[in-house]
Amino acid sequence: MKILIADDEALSRRLLERTLGRAGYHVIAVENGKQALEQLCKPEGPRLALLDWVMPELDGPGVCRAVRTRSEQTYVYMVLLTSKGSKEETVLGLESGADDYLTKPFNAEELRARLRVGERILLLEDRLVEARENMRFRATHDQLTSLLNRGAIMDLLTRELHRSHREQKSTAILLGDVDHFKRINDTLGHIVGDEVLVEIASRLLASVRSYDFVGRYGGEEFLVVLNNCDPAFAPGRAEEIRKSISNQVIQTAKGPLTLTMSLGLLLSSEWRVKPVEELLHETDNALYEAKAAGRDCLRMAKPSTPVEVAPTTSPESARLRH
Repeated sequence: MKILIADDEALSRRLLERTLGRAGYHVIAVENGKQALEQLCKPEGPRLALLDWVMPELDGPGVCRAVRTRSEQTYVYMVLLTSKGSKEETVLGLESGADDYLTKPFNAEELRARLRVGERILLLEDRLVEARENMRFRATHDQLTSLLNRGAIMDLLTRELHRSHREQKSTAILLGDVDHFKRINDTLGHIVGDEVLVEIASRLLASVRSYDFVGRYGGEEFLVVLNNCDPAFAPGRAEEIRKSISNQVIQTAKGPLTLTMSLGLLLSSEWRVKPVEELLHETDNALYEAKAAGRDCLRMAKPSTPVEVAPTTSPESARLRH
């Protein structure tokens, strides 16, 4: 683990470097508070720090206060080192944001023990951050495919439509449905059906740009949002996505399967401001037309009279297809 030593006394700095190097730490040593702050604020900077109280440029408590104001960075465990030992100074040091306090001269074993406490606290903090991120991921992603879930992609689509309207760009909305998916579940079982959905999710992600959105809309339906998409190229891109499903067999536990997908496509530039539910309803109608046309094809949603409609919160009625 990286550890920072900030001490303007060269002899003290070298002794600390030797002691901590023997203990297995990767030591970064600096001679003033300004250099210490620069190191601690780097993205991959040390997360353990030994700071001398009195230093040029910026003292130890000043470094602690500055580090604590940077809420976006990971936690740094900081120990103040000083020859001062009054209770008032101890309180002042801890209130500046320091986690611990050692009076010079200190015992090397005590120092290592206190640093091990710091390591345990950092490990606990990492576990809490990981747990929080896992909870956030589970709240916004589909458990089976790891794609965005319906709520998350609807939220992103709403924001993207506002942005594209504001910047006079076009967003392409694609709603895809796996053809005859019910037959797979009925004849080969739900485990194979799950394998199919996971593979299709992977192919959809591979078919779009890193800043596009792909979500599981429900069952075997998938929603793809192509951000800032030139209307002239949108149908071609949609066809590429369709072919990514039909042009290669899917390997499953019950053998290879050939599957197809029907797609409905809507270009936001062809419609005036409408609620996202209404645009999805139109895209869903285009998908229904693709199903009626024999499946494994693309149909586009075209407005007959593009009129501006006041926003509404009425939910879209879902249609299940097989």
